[in-house]
Amino acid sequence: MTEDSLPTDILAHMIAINNVPPPPLRSIPRLKVRKTINYGQLNALCHIRGLESRRNSSLYLAAHDTFIKQYPQIFLHEKTVLPKVPQPVEKRVSLSSPGCLGTCSVDHADLKLRPVYRTIHEHNFVWKMLKNIPALTSQLRSEHLKILSKKVMSETWIKGSTVIGDDGLYIMLTGHARRRVKVFRSLIEEEDSIVSSISRESFLFDVDLKDSTVVEFYVPSKKLTVKKWGVFGSLEVRPDMDECERSIVTDDDCEILKIPTKEYEKLKLEKVKRENAQKLKLIRKCPFYEIWPTLSIYELVSLSTFKIFPPGHVLVESGDIISFVGFINSGYCNIYRNIVGLVDLSLKVKKIKKLVYMGKLKERESFGEISILLQSPFTCTIITGREVEMAIIEDKDILALDPITKELMIQTAKPTFGHLTEEDVKNEYIKKVQEKEWKYFKNKTIQGIFQSKGVLPGFGKWEHDWSTIPKNFKSSLITYT
Repeated sequence: MTEDSLPTDILAHMIAINNVPPPPLRSIPRLKVRKTINYGQLNALCHIRGLESRRNSSLYLAAHDTFIKQYPQIFLHEKTVLPKVPQPVEKRVSLSSPGCLGTCSVDHADLKLRPVYRTIHEHNFVWKMLKNIPALTSQLRSEHLKILSKKVMSETWIKGSTVIGDDGLYIMLTGHARRRVKVFRSLIEEEDSIVSSISRESFLFDVDLKDSTVVEFYVPSKKLTVKKWGVFGSLEVRPDMDECERSIVTDDDCEILKIPTKEYEKLKLEKVKRENAQKLKLIRKCPFYEIWPTLSIYELVSLSTFKIFPPGHVLVESGDIISFVGFINSGYCNIYRNIVGLVDLSLKVKKIKKLVYMGKLKERESFGEISILLQSPFTCTIITGREVEMAIIEDKDILALDPITKELMIQTAKPTFGHLTEEDVKNEYIKKVQEKEWKYFKNKTIQGIFQSKGVLPGFGKWEHDWSTIPKNFKSSLITYT
């Protein structure tokens, strides 16, 4: 390209550029308003008086502090919604609902719900209702009823239904029913006296053919009825339960509460586990059994049972062989030794046996092992000081232990207060007698001095209006008002 042609090309290119139309106008995209910011609060913060001014330092600092304090308020915090399992919505029955007509109640409505759908308030309501049923409170404790209340449900049975209660205890909530009884009828008799005595409404019964001439009936009884709070069935499995105790025929539409036998069995197993753990801990803490192997202690746990003795109960007397081994869980027992004392009568001195207190057995102590295994009489008398709970093992169970366990028990256990000698008992007895005589002499002497001086205990000769007790004043015969 020559130098003359260069300006011509540049001119042609400029003309071409001028002929190109301008690009179309485009709108500026709008700002997206964020949902996490409160713009009204942000606008208020930006217009705080004094924030723009820097001349007056005190006004600016006050505005700055206000801005910092209110700044977190511009952010909106979204509530986190956790996923939940949809549950079927059941209509709860209310006492004030028009369809109730006074025949339904809130507690029955709660009982119809499956236990997993009940609220804590409804569980407590069911528990309180169960505590008002005499047939349950006579068999179960309140804490056991609370556990079972979370497992029970009510069942609805229509009129004429036969309910067999062989898998739990059933309680009648509403309605009436009759118990089933067993009757026999001879096929040879012409007159049907048995069947004619049955009510026409009792159309449900079972028939068993014992032989070719006798028929066995299970029919509703006219006299044996089950009304509200009446029960049938059993909490425990009883194969020999009579028919009238386990089955009924409903005369009305009935609401019946069922406590399953399997739930009661679970409750008993949990109770046994807790008691065994408690007994294991108790025996292991007793001094004679601290070094015992766990397997041998478990053998004693399986044979022991908890028992409560009232205060003042004589567990064993001196000279007798005790009938059980005791492990004290709570309370204490007093230990007494017999001694022959002399009583000075008017004309002669008489010998009399007395009990001398020598000490006590406290919690986590045991007694009775040596007496049973060696058949040696007790040398002391054991009396409960207050209510005592202990785990006991009967003597027949102790004697039935394997030889290794019995020999281990003989080697580790010791006779109860076997270290005491006759001299120790005599010295303790003399000490008690001297203390008693000294107390009697002291009281008699002081009382004589008071009477000779005309002083009555509790009544002073002078009255002092002292607001405070004088220093170094220890007299106890003056009262202060």
